[in-house]
Amino acid sequence: MNPKKLQKLKKRVRHAPLSQRKTTYIERMTAYYHQFNDYPSIKILISNVLLADRMLAAGDLPQQLPLLQLPDDSQDQVYRKLNESYPAGDATGDRLWNELTDALPKLDHDLRSFRDYLENHYGMWAYTPAPFISDLAKFVDGRSVLEVMAGNGYISKGLRDKHQTVFATDSQAWTHENETGRHPLTTIEPLSALDAWAKYQDQVGVVVMSWSPDGLPLDWELLQAIRQSGKDVDFVVLGEPHGATGSADFWDHADLLENKATRDLNRHYTQIDLIHDHVYLVK
Repeated sequence: MNPKKLQKLKKRVRHAPLSQRKTTYIERMTAYYHQFNDYPSIKILISNVLLADRMLAAGDLPQQLPLLQLPDDSQDQVYRKLNESYPAGDATGDRLWNELTDALPKLDHDLRSFRDYLENHYGMWAYTPAPFISDLAKFVDGRSVLEVMAGNGYISKGLRDKHQTVFATDSQAWTHENETGRHPLTTIEPLSALDAWAKYQDQVGVVVMSWSPDGLPLDWELLQAIRQSGKDVDFVVLGEPHGATGSADFWDHADLLENKATRDLNRHYTQIDLIHDHVYLVK
């Protein structure tokens, strides 16, 4: 597929509204869990979604997720299982075949929409598993951290729980349109990225920026300010180059480092959907 068409497709999928069926997202996933009980490779994907939701609802960071995409042979799995269990022409087998094959595309859509659910329900854009926070805390290693665009503070809270010093900041402009933004997990100082850098640049050794808004130049403005200051800081960026996050100017001009540190930071920060976000060290 042409890269530009793929990028448009990913954005369209990411921003597509959840199904308007009467049941809620988690109720639908719970129903799928029981419906596909006999199909382990499908059920495990649903189990991961339900577990992540339970952990987030309890105020904990979630587990690492696999790629939430149905196996290519899902329909074949259904056919083989029903063929083993029911003779040809059996009414029950035919009914189950129709029900399961009808549910597969709906389940596929809902699995791919998990990030939308997290955004709308928890205010979590970058899926932030606990093992990644452990890796990030190890990288920080006691240095003070400035997080800009912290959102609801999943990364900052995780690092604070690991006894790291974090200045968590966010302009909070997005909270006027999203109810979830009014329920941060930790204390967030209302500062724009540039104002936060101006205030804390002499106190920090690490800057973290996660999922800078798509198409806005905020990330590029911050990168220029960091460069112009001459401060020796590690700039950790979570996002998708020329995709769902950040500005074209940022990705065009960012020097993306590839070394052992970036490999370690990406061990548990893995792709969960069509968005290919990654952890970068930027100079």
